[in-house]
Amino acid sequence: MTRIAALALVAATALSQPALAQSLGRELSFDAGLGVKYSPEFMGSDNLDASPWLILRNADADRGKDDGFSILPSLNYVGKRDAGDSEDLRGMEDISRAGEIGVKLSWRVGDLTSYGAVRKGFGGHHGVVGELGAKYRFEASDKLTLWTGAELGLGDQDFTGTYFGVGEGEALADRPEYNPDGGAYIARISVEARYEFMPDTALMGRLTYGRLLGDAGDSPLVETRSQPSISIGVARRLNFRF
Repeated sequence: MTRIAALALVAATALSQPALAQSLGRELSFDAGLGVKYSPEFMGSDNLDASPWLILRNADADRGKDDGFSILPSLNYVGKRDAGDSEDLRGMEDISRAGEIGVKLSWRVGDLTSYGAVRKGFGGHHGVVGELGAKYRFEASDKLTLWTGAELGLGDQDFTGTYFGVGEGEALADRPEYNPDGGAYIARISVEARYEFMPDTALMGRLTYGRLLGDAGDSPLVETRSQPSISIGVARRLNFRF
């Protein structure tokens, strides 16, 4: 487990303890856990590789309330990119692990939720990144929940330059210098499943297909615009009041 994953899980677990929570009539719950993700070894790669999946999903403020608007925290983790791990990255600088923290605004109407998220990166990148999307929830049984979703990933020039740019010192004969602009960099569709095999403990799965767009997709580092991934793990439902 990475240090970032460990710290995130410790913090989430601590927040869920009644001794640390003062009830102000509000409640926040979410799934937190760990799993394995099989995805491109770097953004734009045509080779798939296994990596840790930090599960921080399905956040819900005031569960059971009427449909409407919610403001939730938004967290994400991006794994490191080592040039030595792939011949296709020869001569590129390494990129360390990155964390992202921000807010997510969502609007729920029945089983349909639309959302927008914005986060600031630290560590491997310092850009601003986020998503616009929608998800449809289907309760297949009292234990099995399914979601289908579509979203557009957005990043500023700092973000796209970090993962899709080629600096002057990194350029080769077959890899020219490249400075991508920010904007929409990927479109994704997904199917997710959550099976609660024990009270507040669930098996999580996610299948995603992404397609790189714009300047990101045109990068000389990109071997294929298609970016599929499959993830599976176990998560605990954490609840706390404030």
